[in-house]
Amino acid sequence: MPLHRPVAAAPSRGPLDPGRRLRFRATAYTLLVLLTGTNLPTPLYRGYQAQFGFSPLVVTLVFAVYVAVLIPALLVAGPLADAVGHRRVLLPAVAVAALGALVFALARDTAWLFAARALQGLALGAASGPLTAALTELEPRGDQRRAALVSTVASVGGLGLGPVLAGLLAQYAPAPRVLPFAVEIALLVPAAAAIRALPAGRSGVRWRPRRPGVPRELRAVFATSGTTGFLAFAVTGLFLALVPAYAATLSGSGNLVLGGTAVALLLCCSALAQLAGHGRPSGTLERAGLPLLAAGLALLALAGGVSSLPLLLAATVVAGTGHGLAYLGGLSAVNQAAPAGRRADVLSTFYVIIYLGVGLPVIGVGFLASVTGLLLAVQSFACVVAVLCLVVLTALGRTRRRASGPVPGGADGGSGRPHLTRRAGGR
Repeated sequence: MPLHRPVAAAPSRGPLDPGRRLRFRATAYTLLVLLTGTNLPTPLYRGYQAQFGFSPLVVTLVFAVYVAVLIPALLVAGPLADAVGHRRVLLPAVAVAALGALVFALARDTAWLFAARALQGLALGAASGPLTAALTELEPRGDQRRAALVSTVASVGGLGLGPVLAGLLAQYAPAPRVLPFAVEIALLVPAAAAIRALPAGRSGVRWRPRRPGVPRELRAVFATSGTTGFLAFAVTGLFLALVPAYAATLSGSGNLVLGGTAVALLLCCSALAQLAGHGRPSGTLERAGLPLLAAGLALLALAGGVSSLPLLLAATVVAGTGHGLAYLGGLSAVNQAAPAGRRADVLSTFYVIIYLGVGLPVIGVGFLASVTGLLLAVQSFACVVAVLCLVVLTALGRTRRRASGPVPGGADGGSGRPHLTRRAGGR
């Protein structure tokens, strides 16, 4: 998932620095490889479950520990990199990512999986903010929009590439639970070299961990847009943790590429939807994305009921498109409504909500799966989240009607909401 805030600036037209362009590409490569590594385990969880004998609940807990470590790392490492320089934070982060891959490759029981996921969460939480900032600083022409787009493509590309790469290697190459992580370690070597080539500069500002917060006047916008983002990434968490096993159950096939492809398809459709929706009003994006997300979840539940793999793939396309539009709309609304002096704090809080959406709901699905079975648990989750999407959609519709109604004296009637929604891209 992308970890940047949308920015706009006119690109400079000076001469290009070949070294700067190379560092920009190498930084994007590093972000891509780190995110690819975090999702290599996705198609392998079913094999670990069979080898170590644990329940679907443990699968989701292994998945969620990554989020539990990532959130505090995200809030601490970003300000630290501003104070001491990106390179001093990124080199240890790449080393921790390699250590996480090594622990996965050597895993002998479930405790190793928890440790490996915690190391992955620490690595990405420490690296994602500084890497995104470095992309903005290193863009050859100073084009911040292009830097943000490259960050999005690298992030979503890595999230989708990881399951496919691991599925292919585990299915068709030897040492299925070792080779994918050996490849990741090899790919991290040039990433470390790229980080060493970055400037070592520091800002001189005092380091202080970022404390998430939402100004009172922004809470109405944040309530709907934050909930939209939470629901969108709850679906992502489900796909990353349990849909590969769900796809295997529906198809009756143990092919590991199938589950990885389903995850990659969701993220690919999300990325394409974000590209198509770029520049549109945030409210329009959310009102288009939420019903598509709900429809995709309904198809996901139906696919389990009729045991249809093609229907599962159709559900993935629809849900992925809805995910991209809903996420982009929610992020844009919060970014545009946030006061300039508190934007970083507000967006940090938004990302915390996003990651909680990835990690928390899927634990409930895992618990339910241990009681009712995987198919019924996924179907129940899909139905509940689909209904919640429609509830939030209704709330957005009411907000739009209030915002378009007459406001006495040009004020906001004391609620603060209509004024903020007009700032948030036409909500």
